[in-house]
Amino acid sequence: MAGSAESGISPDQPITIRATLPWADRVFRRGVSGVAGLVLALFGSIGLFLAYQSIPTFNRYGLSFLTRANWDPELDKVGISSTLLGTFEVAVIALMIAFPVALGTALFISEYSPARIRSLLISLVDLMAAVPSVIYGAWGFFLLMPHAKLVSRWISLYLGWIPIFRVNGDPSSATWAQSRFVNSAFIAGICVSLMIIPIACSVMRGVFAQAPLGEREAAYALGSTRWGMVHTVVLPFGRGGIIGGTMLGLGRALGETIAVLFIISLNFNINFRILQSGFSTISALIANDFGESTKPQLAALFTAGLVLFIITLAVNTGAAVLIGRSRSGAATEI
Repeated sequence: MAGSAESGISPDQPITIRATLPWADRVFRRGVSGVAGLVLALFGSIGLFLAYQSIPTFNRYGLSFLTRANWDPELDKVGISSTLLGTFEVAVIALMIAFPVALGTALFISEYSPARIRSLLISLVDLMAAVPSVIYGAWGFFLLMPHAKLVSRWISLYLGWIPIFRVNGDPSSATWAQSRFVNSAFIAGICVSLMIIPIACSVMRGVFAQAPLGEREAAYALGSTRWGMVHTVVLPFGRGGIIGGTMLGLGRALGETIAVLFIISLNFNINFRILQSGFSTISALIANDFGESTKPQLAALFTAGLVLFIITLAVNTGAAVLIGRSRSGAATEI
């Protein structure tokens, strides 16, 4: 550099490199950005529409709309506290059943299943996710309910001392008199759990399969068993997938309509007893009353839909935050 300066030659200057994407990449990037913006605009417009339609209801009833249990528009008594409770009861029951099944299935497919049948198992799980909800509802009503009410009766008989499992009446009475055990949140939760298992399982399995190969081999090199490798490598890496799949299933359970409507008998009393007949959910209420509602009743249904919209948005946002903080939600060096 000194010799170059003495000879009158200017020192080398850094060259600014400006990367220019090919036209196909630029078109693709702008197209993807446009689609993302369109989705965001549609999502926001749905929320704004529901909020606008809810103004008459909140002006008429105020916050008592959220705390009142009755749904009797003819008597000007409208509230969604009972349906809100029923929505959470079905979702929590479905999630408690679906989570261990989905997690175990995802681990078996990704880590333990023979390679020759792995693709078949993946296809079967994905096929379950594609079955329409009306099919699950019909199956739950005609096949599941006659057997599940016997399980409900057994739980009430031996665990009835727990308040949520208590059922009015004598659980030891004749089987034909057990109508109070049908149309319950417990049976609806079982039916909905079968709908969210394949969704949660697919997300979990996809993340488990991306666990770093180097860390897997390192665990084996240190003398770990297969379960030890899964426990120390796959599960910690897949924490984001577990959370994401679970929350995605919870969102599906909160908004499920047709399958629940097949099973439940609409009742607007506060009911914490999950084995007893008579409860309602927000989505089932909207589907059942939408076609015959007057304008004020329709506004109340839109308000109920806004509440469900906000709940689902909060669940998905919380899941996105948790996934982003997990290892599988960030870039991984292999």
